[in-house]
Amino acid sequence: MAGVKVYTTESCPYCRMVQAFLKKHNVAYELVDVGKDREAAREMIAVSGQRGVPVTVFGDEVIVGFDAKRLRELFGTPVTAGVYDAIIVGAGPAGLTAAVYCARHLMKTLVIGENVGGQATWSWNIENYMGFPTITGEDLIRKFEEQVRGLEVAIELDSVQNIQEEGDVFVVRTVSENSFRCRTVILAPGKEARTLGLPGEDRLMGRGISICATCDAPLFHDRPVAVAGGGNAALQTAIEMTKIASSVALVVRSALRCDELYAARAEEQGVRIYLHHEVTELHGEAALTGITVRDRDTGKEAVLEVEGLFLAIGLAPNTGFLGDLVALNEQREILIDENTHTSVPGIFAAGDATCVKAKQIIIAASEGAKAALEAHEYFERLMTEQTGEKRVVCE
Repeated sequence: MAGVKVYTTESCPYCRMVQAFLKKHNVAYELVDVGKDREAAREMIAVSGQRGVPVTVFGDEVIVGFDAKRLRELFGTPVTAGVYDAIIVGAGPAGLTAAVYCARHLMKTLVIGENVGGQATWSWNIENYMGFPTITGEDLIRKFEEQVRGLEVAIELDSVQNIQEEGDVFVVRTVSENSFRCRTVILAPGKEARTLGLPGEDRLMGRGISICATCDAPLFHDRPVAVAGGGNAALQTAIEMTKIASSVALVVRSALRCDELYAARAEEQGVRIYLHHEVTELHGEAALTGITVRDRDTGKEAVLEVEGLFLAIGLAPNTGFLGDLVALNEQREILIDENTHTSVPGIFAAGDATCVKAKQIIIAASEGAKAALEAHEYFERLMTEQTGEKRVVCE
């Protein structure tokens, strides 16, 4: 199919998802790196009004972000499948690790995820994953993905809309109106970025406001930007943006909650830090032109003339699609026991969307392995009850 153009940047995980989707469906496309080509960046903004990637153009159709439903409507093919032994919801570290362990136990496995890598791909630099003294989130997830794709695991780039029990199987339905049936489910949906909830935020998202700095940072070369947040992710973003933007302001609601190393680096790189401040207003119509920040101690307000605002103000569990399927806690995290069992037999969970306290890549991966082992044990018991025969599977 000729005439498909994908505007991207080198480190954008969502751009990789668009490319993977098009390749899977044998759609030819032209790739344009707007992080390296200034003229192409201006062209993309003129076509879409966006200062964020990916943007896919096909004739008069302009698709912003990785919109699995629209991409499938335009380029997809009908999905046909039998009953899977395991469906894994989410393709972050927990989900991908679970996929490896399921495949090693010869389970017919499907991974459904809109974004391979999840929030781990947003990390500029990871310094605490064993075996890698330092590695970018994108590079680490690429290694995860390569290992999964080397096994007999199906991956659907889509978002789950709901899951229901129907008889002796679970039915997983996606936003692209596909349905998949399975014997066991491993929930690893991760978390999604919180937003400010201010007037105009939706309108300006992708037009100056971004939740993915690794995706959109190259589009703000020599432009003033601000980062909202006070944790490690916010500090890392601010530090990296000093290499790209003309100036960087960091807006922190209370005190810094980051490693001292990052705080020192930010000061060394000239980041202007506004402690005990919050963003109260967004300026601009077609694109962001500035923000108002308020001192929470004195009430004094100031306008910062910035063209970019990167949000790193925390994450919320991506569990809305579950409804009342499994038990959740007050934070909407999936309740599990020490062996990843949820409140529903046959459904297991792992990763940052669960009630496990520590939210780290290495912990999510280990919990994904546990969930797969428990799912396999449950599946074998189920098959033995139904057939009277026990399979022999070597690890």
